[in-house]
Amino acid sequence: MRRDLALQVLARTIHSRDIVVAVYQALFDWLALGPRELDYVSTGAMGQASSHGLGLALASPGRRVLVFDGDGSLLMNLGALATIADASPPNLWHFVFANGTYEVNGAHPLPAAGRVDFAAIALACGYRSTYRFNELSEFELQLANILDQQGPLLVELKVEPGEFFPRNYPYIHSAKARERFRTALNRN
Repeated sequence: MRRDLALQVLARTIHSRDIVVAVYQALFDWLALGPRELDYVSTGAMGQASSHGLGLALASPGRRVLVFDGDGSLLMNLGALATIADASPPNLWHFVFANGTYEVNGAHPLPAAGRVDFAAIALACGYRSTYRFNELSEFELQLANILDQQGPLLVELKVEPGEFFPRNYPYIHSAKARERFRTALNRN
């Protein structure tokens, strides 16, 4: 499935109070679909999306926190899966966009690309449940049911790049982006 189309499906289910933590190409695609005040974009180091999402889920128990992670990014910090499972935040949904490459860093192949089973690893670490999708139509059919469940929950999406969206690094690393998020988070 194309990543941008999967993100469009997710965009139709996001509420204004939901926090979205997205990294790298998923983030750039997500921002192109329409930036939101509660998009947490201050993730400058690969592998940190799930850890940042955990902190936000624990600090904001009345909000849904959706992490849009890449397989390369998660591979950099697999230990976060055990930490998330141990904390067991019911308001955390972890989406892993798996394309087998470090896409924004030159599309270099991941070690063990195609063999790493993130859903199985998350389940073994103690996530409440996991899902894996190869087809957009099946993901779209199941998404409402997935979001009705308690987290932590991981959804592994086998994706390929879709439409190319500009990589706006100055914005995602800007004080403006952090202040916009902080203001929106503290407003409620």
